[in-house]
Amino acid sequence: MYERIMILIMALILDLVFGDPHNWFHPVMAMGRAIEWLEGFLRKVCHISEEAEEDKVKKRIAGGILVVIELLVFTLIPLVIIYISRMFGETISWAISAFLAYQMLAMKQLKVESMKVFRALQRKDINGAREAVSMIVGRDTKRLNESGIAKAAVETVAENASDGVVAPLLFMMVFGVAGGWFYKAVNTMDSMIGYKNEKYRYFGTVAARLDDLLNFIPARVTALFMVVASAFLNLNWKNAFKIWLRDAKKSTSPNSGQTEAVMAGALGVTLLGDAWYFGKLVKKPEIGDKLREIKPEDIETANRVMYLSVFMIYIVGILIMREVMVVFLWV
Repeated sequence: MYERIMILIMALILDLVFGDPHNWFHPVMAMGRAIEWLEGFLRKVCHISEEAEEDKVKKRIAGGILVVIELLVFTLIPLVIIYISRMFGETISWAISAFLAYQMLAMKQLKVESMKVFRALQRKDINGAREAVSMIVGRDTKRLNESGIAKAAVETVAENASDGVVAPLLFMMVFGVAGGWFYKAVNTMDSMIGYKNEKYRYFGTVAARLDDLLNFIPARVTALFMVVASAFLNLNWKNAFKIWLRDAKKSTSPNSGQTEAVMAGALGVTLLGDAWYFGKLVKKPEIGDKLREIKPEDIETANRVMYLSVFMIYIVGILIMREVMVVFLWV
């Protein structure tokens, strides 16, 4: 347990220092390529069409097979690497484990990418801001005005605070580095094949449901600590708590709505609402009360909420791990 605590501390430091350099190969890229290859292979072998109402059962089975293969491969990879690294001594093993854990965290990169949007909006460069926000959201951005761009960036920070940082962290606290890779593989599959469109409505069912299951606790833990962080940052934490309880279930996702509702309440703005995806307008309910207009500076504030929340979760999580270690030593 002590080893796991030190590895996670080193992983956080690496993330804060390096983020995700664009010229480094990232495991998530490998996960994505594997998903693309497996999807093409399974569609070909199983003779699956892309028509929504055809081959429903076959699509679900093929999608389930993809999930099983992807998880086996990307859970075994860190286990094998760490096992081999132990042959070269404890220091090498810890360093490699910390590096593998760090690659599952995306806190600094989330801030870097969202702050690009903030700086473009500060310069009144709407086209640049649209391009920057298109790198971190899945919606169409060409129609977005300044407030729409800021809202999209804030929503992304709120959502990814959980599934980009806290969720893999919690899985690594409980299950070790391989747990973080397991979670990230599921999350990557959901982001690639978990859509409710004609192509993936049935093929991506298993991936989407598994992602919802794995994010259930992390999303709510993140939301709770965001409320606490809002209090420390002199934001409207009472409103954050109220909106969380009232609006979290309004989101189409059972999990992302948790953190988005807290963020909306803390900032005193509305988030979500109708958005364009792949040329189609998707109707969504708004969350939060519009106490004021959203502004570019809210992106910066959202990042502060995320950072403080993650640091507090790190501290509390490590203290719990330490107590568990003490109990086992006594036993």
